[in-house]
Amino acid sequence: MVTARGGIGVPVQVDHTIEDQVKTLFDLVKRDQGRLDILVNDIWGGDELFTWGKSFWELSLEKARLMLERAVLSHIITSRYAAPLMIEAGQGLIVEITDGDSFGYRGDLFYDLVKTAVIRLAFAIDRELHEHNITSLALTPGFLRSEAMLDYFGVTELNWREGAKKDANFIASETPFFVGRAVAALAGDPQVSRKSGRVFSSWSLAEEYDFTDADGRQPNWGKHFEQTYGKRTKAIDGTFYEYWFEEP
Repeated sequence: MVTARGGIGVPVQVDHTIEDQVKTLFDLVKRDQGRLDILVNDIWGGDELFTWGKSFWELSLEKARLMLERAVLSHIITSRYAAPLMIEAGQGLIVEITDGDSFGYRGDLFYDLVKTAVIRLAFAIDRELHEHNITSLALTPGFLRSEAMLDYFGVTELNWREGAKKDANFIASETPFFVGRAVAALAGDPQVSRKSGRVFSSWSLAEEYDFTDADGRQPNWGKHFEQTYGKRTKAIDGTFYEYWFEEP
């Protein structure tokens, strides 16, 4: 897909929880490219590990350990081997992909923990790398219309709106291109360092940088969520403040 759109796509299979594999990946980047400008840290692997509707004392601790390893430790390992390449170049952008830009509870204790931890990770990495002219921030998509979600709703990108019959929220969904274009806009912003250490959303950046989704729409999951479920407290500079919730 990258090559078809004019770039050069280099597929590499890596388990980001295995340090040696991650080190080999960035050795390859350094050997073939000589530098690293952008890291989009979007490692997850936890779809089968969380359960909606159960209290935390009913959840599997083994699954919790695995989710923390896959969705938090993997990010730390990856940034640990990516950062030296950026430090060597004297610039770079690290984008931690999370779920949500607020302190609202995400419905499963361990899911909530890892997605919140990733936001804090972006903040902490900024404090470590700011002097090296490297920007670190967190970014959330909205309701992501991924290939897996299209399959789940039994629709395609051509008739995706039919999925709203199963879940009305799907009408506010966005393709992976939308958050990808958010990353591209950030990378092209000469003042992006002003955003370092904070969390942003695809929809807020779309308004700021004036980009659209692949279909020309500009979906706004935040506005849809607040209209449907109530207001959320935002995270500021990686630190969460008072949480409150209004019924619609």
